[in-house]
Amino acid sequence: MTKNPDSRIAGLGLNLPPAPVPMGVYKPVLVVGKLLYVSGQGPLRSDGTLIKGRLGDDLNIEQGKAAARQVGLAMLSNIKSHIGELNKIKRLVKTFGMVNSTPYFDQHAAVINGFSELMAEVFGEVNGIGVRSAVGMILPFNIAVEVEAVFELH
Repeated sequence: MTKNPDSRIAGLGLNLPPAPVPMGVYKPVLVVGKLLYVSGQGPLRSDGTLIKGRLGDDLNIEQGKAAARQVGLAMLSNIKSHIGELNKIKRLVKTFGMVNSTPYFDQHAAVINGFSELMAEVFGEVNGIGVRSAVGMILPFNIAVEVEAVFELH
């Protein structure tokens, strides 16, 4: 498999959804020095709809993990729309995963693995895995998962 992230996405048969439009007053992507900060992204599908629901209520772990993976695809689309090619990214530095869940759901890390596994597939085991937090909370619009991340640029 080639080291180019765009080629890896194509090789995996994945399609990036359209880049999400900001839903407030913020920058979706901001570059400071060699760091690229990405604001919280939701699980945006290619048709523009969001994956909604609460883990421990109407979504199971596999559905949550699929939603987290979809967040990753939306994030990659957003990054591409702001900086062009994904090969400008050296590595994933930090992931902050938020899971819409009931107070008794305790598998937040398993859900966010959907995002983390995608990043490892796209950027490789070394550069696609960074530090991470995964927490449960109530998310806006009842979206299943939200993730923000920091990447290092070449």
